[in-house]
Amino acid sequence: MLTLANFIGGRNVPPAGGSGAYLDVTEPATGQVFARVPDSGPADIDAAVKSAASAFPAWSATSANERSRILFKLADLIDANLDRLAEAECRDTGKPISLARAIDIPRSAANFRYFATAILHTTGEMHEFDGGGVPAAQGGVRALNYTLRRPRGVAGLISPWNLPLYLLTWKIAPALATGNTAVCKPSEVTPLTASLLGDLANEAGLPPGVLNIVHGLGPTAGGALVTHPDVPTISFTGSTAVGKWIAREAGDRLKRVSLELGGKNPFVVFDDADFDAALSTAVRAGFSNQGQICLCGSRLIVQEGIYRRFVDAFVDRVKALKIGDPMDPATQFGALTSQAHLEKVEGYVKLARELGGKVLCGGQRVSGQHGFFYPPTIIEGLDPACRVEQEEIFGPVVTIQPFTTDDDAIRLANSTPYGLASTVFTQSLGRANRFSAEVQSGIVWVNCWLVRDLRTPFGGVKQSGVGREGGLEAIKFFTEPRNVCVRV
Repeated sequence: MLTLANFIGGRNVPPAGGSGAYLDVTEPATGQVFARVPDSGPADIDAAVKSAASAFPAWSATSANERSRILFKLADLIDANLDRLAEAECRDTGKPISLARAIDIPRSAANFRYFATAILHTTGEMHEFDGGGVPAAQGGVRALNYTLRRPRGVAGLISPWNLPLYLLTWKIAPALATGNTAVCKPSEVTPLTASLLGDLANEAGLPPGVLNIVHGLGPTAGGALVTHPDVPTISFTGSTAVGKWIAREAGDRLKRVSLELGGKNPFVVFDDADFDAALSTAVRAGFSNQGQICLCGSRLIVQEGIYRRFVDAFVDRVKALKIGDPMDPATQFGALTSQAHLEKVEGYVKLARELGGKVLCGGQRVSGQHGFFYPPTIIEGLDPACRVEQEEIFGPVVTIQPFTTDDDAIRLANSTPYGLASTVFTQSLGRANRFSAEVQSGIVWVNCWLVRDLRTPFGGVKQSGVGREGGLEAIKFFTEPRNVCVRV
C-alpha cells in the first residue's frame, strides 16, 4: 500500500498528527483501498504557510526570466512523465487513461508553459499628467504615473477531485509565475498526482518552500488554509456550498478570493444546426470524464423541429459508449470517483423517476463491476423547475427538454441558479450573437464545446462563482497594483 506525504519546504514529510493521521484512498474501478494520505490539520497548514512565507522574499525578487525558466523545466518534466502521471490519475479518479493521456496531463504542462511565457510579455500602465481638470493648487505640475504589479504573498490554492493535476496546475502556474509562493490543498480523494508534482518541482529546481502541498479534509486542512492570517489570497474550485463558506470567512478577513463553483450548463441545439456536429459534441459535452466536469452540458435543450430525431440519435450514440476498465485504452467511460458520489448520482436518478421523468438509457449501476460504475443516463419529461433540473448532479446524467422559439431557448438556458458555461449550435450568426448576449453565463461556446484558450478569462456568474482567472485575469488576481507618481 502506498503511503503519501505532505510536501513542505521541498521535503516529503509525515502529518503532524503522527502515525494515525492518515486517510484511506480508494481505487474507483475496484472499490479497494490502495493508498493512504495524510489527514492534515492546522499544524501542518501552519508549517506550510511558514515555509511559503519564508521563501517569498527571495522568490518574489527572482527575475521573471528565471521564474519562467524553472516553470518551463517543470512543464518539460510533466511531459517526460506523461505515462506515469496518466496512470496515477486514472487509478485515482477512475477516468479512462486515454483521457488522462490526451487532456489532463498535457494540459497541466501547458498551464506552466503559458504562464511562464505570459510573465515575459505582460505590460503595465503609464499615464502622463499635465494638471488638466484638477484643483488649482496642482496647476502647472507635470508628472508620469506608472503601475507596478507586485506579488501578494502566500497563495492558498484549493483544487477538486475531478481533474486533479489539470486544475491544481491551473492555479499553481500563475501564482508562482507572478512571484507568489503557494500552499496547495488538493482533494483527499485524488491525491496521487499532487504528490508526484512535488518531486518534479524539486527536480525542476524550484526553491524549497515556493510550492507546498498539504493533504487532508476540507473542513480541517482546507479550513485552516482559508482562515490562516498569513494567506492573503485564496483560489478555490469546488462546490457552491463550500464556496459560500469561503466567501464569508475570507470577507471577514478581507482576503482576495476567486471562486470557481458549480454549473448546470445548457446545451442548446436549434433546428438549423449542423446535426451531426451538434450530436457528437453533445455526447462529449454530456459524458466526458463521466460527466464530472463543471463545464459539462448536462441540460440538453433541443428545438421541436428536430427534437425526436435528435433524442433518438443521442440515445443510440450514448448507448454505444464503451464502459470498462479505466486502464484499457479502448475504454471511453470509466468509474465515478467515489462511493459517496455514486450514491449521490443514484439519488438524483431515483428522484427523477419519482418526479415523472422517463429514463431513456442507463439509470442503474453497471452490473458485473466491483467499482463505482454508473452508466451514462439520459432523462426526459421533467419540469424545468424541479430539483433534478435545477441542482448540480456532477455526474453522468443528462436531461433533455424541447423548446419552440428563440425566447424559449434563452428562458430555459437561464432558468437555473447557475451560470458557468453555455453551448449553442446554430448556423445563424445573428441568433448565435443574440443568445451569447442574453444567456447568463461566464462562457459561451458557439458550435463547439470545451475549446479552452488559456488567454481568455474563466469563471461564472450567479451561483457559479466570483472572480475570473486565466490569461491576464489570473495575472491581475495574483498581483497587487501599485501606482507610482513621479513629478517631471
